[in-house]
This record gives sequence, structure tokens and C-alpha cells, in this order.
Amino acid sequence: MNEESVKDVFSRFALYGDLESFKSFGKGHINNTFLSTWNQAGTKVRYTHQRINKNVFKEPEKVIENIRAVTHHIYEKARLQKDDPIGSSRRTLTLVPAKDGLFYYKDDEGEYWRTYLFIENASTFELMDNPVLAYKVGCAVGTFQKQLSDYAGPPLHETIPVFHNMKSRYVQLDTAASDNKAGRLDSVREEFDFLQKNRSRGMILTDGLESGKLKKGITHNDTKLNNVLFDDATGEAICLIDLDTVMPGTVLFDTGDLIRTASNTGAEDERDLSKVGFNTDLFRALIDGYTEKAADFLTDYEKSLIAESGRILTQIMAVRFLTDYLNGDVYYKIERPSHNLDRARTQIKLMQSMDGQWDRIQNIVHDLCRKNTAASAVSGTAKI
Repeated sequence: MNEESVKDVFSRFALYGDLESFKSFGKGHINNTFLSTWNQAGTKVRYTHQRINKNVFKEPEKVIENIRAVTHHIYEKARLQKDDPIGSSRRTLTLVPAKDGLFYYKDDEGEYWRTYLFIENASTFELMDNPVLAYKVGCAVGTFQKQLSDYAGPPLHETIPVFHNMKSRYVQLDTAASDNKAGRLDSVREEFDFLQKNRSRGMILTDGLESGKLKKGITHNDTKLNNVLFDDATGEAICLIDLDTVMPGTVLFDTGDLIRTASNTGAEDERDLSKVGFNTDLFRALIDGYTEKAADFLTDYEKSLIAESGRILTQIMAVRFLTDYLNGDVYYKIERPSHNLDRARTQIKLMQSMDGQWDRIQNIVHDLCRKNTAASAVSGTAKI
């Protein structure tokens, strides 16, 4: 896009003041994002503007409807917390309406745009490196789930059908291997065979939803570490961001992805696999924070699958990354030819590291669920 086209998009939203500057922003795999700075009566105010990727989100209007419903619900809850030093306006993303009253703008090329108020003095982290941070992240995800556990608004749309459905993801992997469009299958036989060997175990959450053993709630569906925003001054977790995949599902999708990203000693795309492993100290702190906030609304069956959810979400991402690599890198943004393969190998290494410590991992979950369930019963409910 040229400069004038970008400015035209900005002009379609209910913003006032003078545009001072804008630039490309963020590291997301999916959407294109700009950060703009406006002079509003002498005050600098910034906004993020995103073009929604229609290849991923086939019905962008439904994505926006979901985000609007969830952020409004969370904001109303946060507004009741009178003693919150962070402030309710920073406890969730704030959509800015377009001038026609909708919360998106559709340009002449059929592209969908949305605008958020930029949350100032806040940052994200790419790598978990200490238990204090892990505890805070666990609290953030538990709080998000707690905030939405009593949502009674319009039903959310399933914006990406069967998004965390392991059966569907394996069908996609099988098809990618059969088609072998990029001619890469022979070079990834070891990874492909490992994932096939683990196919049955990975179906537990999908089977649980289909049978009704797992209840459906509202889930973020992408609770990786860098989707938790932290206050720069206090270090406190403020809120979860990147809400495009908010939709119905089991809370264990969120719990599992949290475990996958926050307990990994390496980056998601680390090429040196010796740096990748499952850190049980970080995991303990993470689950302590998570169950402190979530213990009172999780069922016993959900609690019993917390550890398994981490392994399953790691597995599903390995399947997705390897599928994209076999298809010729058509879904995720890449920075090098082997990028998706590196991502897949990292997830597989993390699964193997978990397997080597499985009894310890299960005992940690059991002990912390027992501790925080008892604490929640004494206090009445976990504070949100």
C-alpha cells in the first residue's frame, strides 16, 4: 500500500486531531498492522490499524462482532473494580468505530480494517525467563477465563471452523503429505512419523468436546506469551491481546497453549534444539498463578487434563507448522525457507521434553490444583 492509501483508511475511523506519523508495527504472523500518532489538542494519542487477513478469517465481520462482545463484557467487569490502579480502559482492547458506526471499514478492494486505541506504557515478552513472570502470565490467562465464565451475551461465531480440532488438523497433514506440493515430504519423514505415532493421544480434547465430557466456554485460542500485555511501571499483566480467534471452545485450549509457550526454554522458532526444553520450575509458577484464578470454575475433569492440554496444544502446533511446510509455506509468514520446519521441530522437541518429565509435571498440577481449590473455597471465589 502507498502512503495515501494508508491515510485514507485512517480517515474512515472516528478519530480527531492531526495525523503526525505512522509506521508498520508488530511481529504477528497473520495481519498487517500500522501504528499511527495523532495530535489531539496538544496530547499525543496513538492507534493501531490492522488489515484483517481474509485468507485466514473468511468472514471478518464475525471476527469483529466476537471481539466487540468480549471486550465490552470484560470492560464492564473491569469498570466495577474501583481500586484497580491500572484502570478499566487498559484492561482490554478498545475498538474505535468507523465513521459509519460500524467497528470496521471495508475499502474499495474489499479489504477489512479495524482500529484499536493503543495501550501506552505496556510491553510484551517473547521468552519466558523467570518464575515471577510465569506466575503473572498464569494469573492473566486464568483471569481472562474467569471474566468470561459468566458471559451471557450473543453466542460467539466460530470464525475459524475446527480451529483446534485435532482430527481436522491431522486430515490436513495427511492431505499435505499425500499432495506433497513442495516436494518436501522425504526430508521430513522423521518429524512426520513422530506426529503420526502420537496421533491417538492428541485427540483427547477434541473427543471430550464431541462427547460432552468437556464443557464449551469462550476461549482466546492463542494464549502464547507475547499475547499477554504487561504494564511497564508495575510489571503487572494488564490484559490479553490479539483477540481474532476468540470463539467457543474448551478453556483447556487456552491453558494448553499457555503451557506450550510459557514453559519452553527456547523460542518458538529456535533452530538450535539444544536450547529447547520444558522447564518445570516455570511450569510450576505458571500453574500456580493460573489455578489461583481459575480453580473455582474449572471442573475436576478439566483439572485432570491441564498437563495433557499442554502436550496436546504443542502437538497441534507441530502438526500445523509441518502441514504448512509441506504445502509450501502458504499460511504463516516466514523469514527463511526452513522457518515452518524449524517451528515444527521445536514443538516436537518440547513434546519429547515433557514426556521425559511426565510424572513430575502431573504431580505439580495435582498439588497446585488441590492447594488453590482449597484457597478459593476459603475466600469464596478468586478475585477477578
